[in-house]
Amino acid sequence: MKKAFLFDLDGTLTDSGEGIINCAIVALQHFSLPVPSREEMRVFVGPPLHETFLQFGVKPERVDEAIRVYRERYIPIGKFENTPYPGIEAVLQNLKNAGHKLYVATSKPEKTSVEILEHFGLAKYFDRIYGASMDLSRNSKEAVIAYLLEENGKENPMVMIGDTKFDVLGAKKHGIPTVGVSWGYGQVEDMVESGAVKIVDTMDALQEYLLNCEGESL
Repeated sequence: MKKAFLFDLDGTLTDSGEGIINCAIVALQHFSLPVPSREEMRVFVGPPLHETFLQFGVKPERVDEAIRVYRERYIPIGKFENTPYPGIEAVLQNLKNAGHKLYVATSKPEKTSVEILEHFGLAKYFDRIYGASMDLSRNSKEAVIAYLLEENGKENPMVMIGDTKFDVLGAKKHGIPTVGVSWGYGQVEDMVESGAVKIVDTMDALQEYLLNCEGESL
């Protein structure tokens, strides 16, 4: 049975932490806020920026300003401080060759996501890249997947692949199971507690599971 796979971007397809954290630091410094360790700031990778800046002391009425400052560095520089995970291209190619449909579903702005995936030569494997809107009207994983489903309907079976609980919970809202990858920026325990149907630790394990899982086993 042919399947449709929805891939998260940051922490799943590419290791984008360096650029995201560098730009978040600039934004916090803009407000003279304390800058935690880079390890603590790993939580910026994945969730919508609007939610994460609030956690680091940005006042609600100034979050849009924080995102603007962040993007002033991210758009020309930070988005390319980024590296595809070793082996991910082969996984995408093999899934595509097997006849499955591939999509990206990310809370990163759609235009930026397309530019990153084109830069690294990965865009060609995806039927469509879905992301957040720049005006924040569509910025959660749940909303991005809703947007995807509006355009494509719900193919059976669909599987989300991501590295955080936000991927799991966003997909669950639409009845889509999630395979969690342990190499990203989320916590495996959080993904399991949120209902991930499988956790994989390697690219080989991810490919094997996606190629062989059936609807009943999801």
